[in-house]
Amino acid sequence: MERSFEAVLVEQCATTLAGVKPASLFRYQGADRRQSREAAARWAKELAPYGITVRILKVCPQTGACLIYLYRAGWLRSILSEPSNRAFLARQGYQTDQGCPGLLRQLSRRLCLEREFPHEIGVFLGYPLEDVVGFIENRGRNYTCCGCWKAYGDPEAARRRFDQYRRCTAACKERFRRGAPITQLIAA
Repeated sequence: MERSFEAVLVEQCATTLAGVKPASLFRYQGADRRQSREAAARWAKELAPYGITVRILKVCPQTGACLIYLYRAGWLRSILSEPSNRAFLARQGYQTDQGCPGLLRQLSRRLCLEREFPHEIGVFLGYPLEDVVGFIENRGRNYTCCGCWKAYGDPEAARRRFDQYRRCTAACKERFRRGAPITQLIAA
């Protein structure tokens, strides 16, 4: 059974809609090649007044499935302007003088062109830098805690954050299931 774009958006992006996480990423494949793009465009227009941007980062040429990135632009700009994140992205080969839109274009190109998944995407999703660096340096092993991602710092802090995300997602999914429109799930 095909799930609606809206149901997947709520399930995968509740934390960003609710304002507890700066960005989320999900894969969606509509009934035909146009449906995913049309739904993303419709929701980009619907969510823009709330400071939330919807962007397709990648389209699979074989299936038409889209990798969709939903983010709070102001919060993401703040994250990407932090000196430690800029230095890290520069070490990963990003041209950091291009600002948020340029960094997102570079990320999109890497998703489309590179063989390996660009694990620096964690920075764009609001993961702590120590976790992103730890994952890359340890090749996904030796983590202190595993939940929404693999954490390499304080495991208790990571568990608290993962629990917050889990509770937020469950609450948003339930409200949506009971008929609340997506715009009512958005925190200012």
